[in-house]
Formats: sequence, C-alpha cells, structure tokens
Amino acid sequence: MNARGELILKQLEAVRAERTARSLDTGLAKRVLLVKRYQQARFALTYTDLLATPRYAGAASFFLDDLYGPGDFAQRDGQFARIVPGLVRLFPAEVVATVEALTAMHALSERLDTEMARHIGDAALAPSGYIDAWRMTGQPAARQRQIDLMLEVGHALDLHTQRPLLRHSLRAMRAPARAAGLGTLQVFLERGFETFRSLQGAGSFLREVEMRERALAASLFGLDGAPDALGQLP
Repeated sequence: MNARGELILKQLEAVRAERTARSLDTGLAKRVLLVKRYQQARFALTYTDLLATPRYAGAASFFLDDLYGPGDFAQRDGQFARIVPGLVRLFPAEVVATVEALTAMHALSERLDTEMARHIGDAALAPSGYIDAWRMTGQPAARQRQIDLMLEVGHALDLHTQRPLLRHSLRAMRAPARAAGLGTLQVFLERGFETFRSLQGAGSFLREVEMRERALAASLFGLDGAPDALGQLP
C-alpha cells in the first residue's frame, strides 16, 4: 500500500477514536449531534440563495448533506478502513487523492466538533452559545485548513468531471466496487461527480463558498476589520 493509502487509514483511525470517545460519554455524543445539526442549519441559512438557484442547488445540497451534514457516515468510513488497499489498487489515482482529502477533512471536522461540544450545554444551541464555543475552541489555523480541504474536494470533483475517461472509468467500477464492499463509497463519488458535472464549471460556486466561509470564520473569531457575517447564524 502506498503513502496515500496509509494517510487515509490514519485519518479514518482518528475519526474512529473520536466516535469511541463519544460512545463512552452519552452526554458528549448528544452535544456533538447538537453542534452538527446547528452547523447544517447554519450552512443552509448562509447558502439559501444558492440552494434556491437551479444551477447551484445540487452542489450546495451535496455540501450540505455529504460534507457538512450530521448524518452517520460510519458505514462509508467502515468501507474505507476495511478495503483501503483495494481502494488504492482499484480506483484511479486522482480519485484516491480526492478520497484522501475527504478523509482529512472528515477527521479534522470530527475533532473540532468534539471540541466545540465540550463547550456547550445540553439545551438547543443559540447563536451566542455557538459563538462562545467556537471562540473557546479556538484553533484558527485548523479552521482555515478545514475550509481549504472542503474547497480541495470541490475543486477535485470539478476537475474530474472535465476528464471523460476518468468519469467513464469510475462508472466502470460499479460492479467491482460492489463486489469489493465499496458500494457506499461508489455512490458517494458518483453523486459528487454528477453534481459537479451539472454545474458545467464550479469556479464561481467554489469562490462564493470560500468568500462566505472565510468571512464567517473571521467574524466568529472577532477579528478586527472582519466582515460582519454573524447574521448568517440561525
């Protein structure tokens, strides 16, 4: 297995460790879910206009549900962990690189969500509580890295859709992927490919996401001169 495969396994192990820690503390697990649900609602509010725009609605929904959502990705992660050697061997190198960026973002997001959850109560989150938890968690460099990785996944999917041979290769992987236990991963990748292909160029969408996410992060940290993006909190 190559270095990229080893990185994927390391990141998935970090995710598993977060889940294990939460399983030992039901209160923490519930608070993490509160954080995730709040963040999904925040994303939906921040991108109300894009979700309502036919051209961008699919990509915005993909970010909302597949990258930002509170869903249980344990099955997908379990498939990753069991068959990373097969993933590296069967899928094109460009797709493996995208999966590596995805798992890196996943591991970082899970860690930050756990840290956020340690700073909130058990009641429903309000904007003031979310802002306090964000600032107590800190780690601005990690927050910027989180945005960078999200954009990297988006740009990679956009680039892949411009390579018909790669897209056809992924489709040809359906049967081998199912046979190897990679069905959930295959569905995720195809959904990402088709969503970004329908954009016919994701540059404007990703620039809008970057601008809004960086502005919101700066506002949450209370940085001097940062645009006031806190109105985007539900």
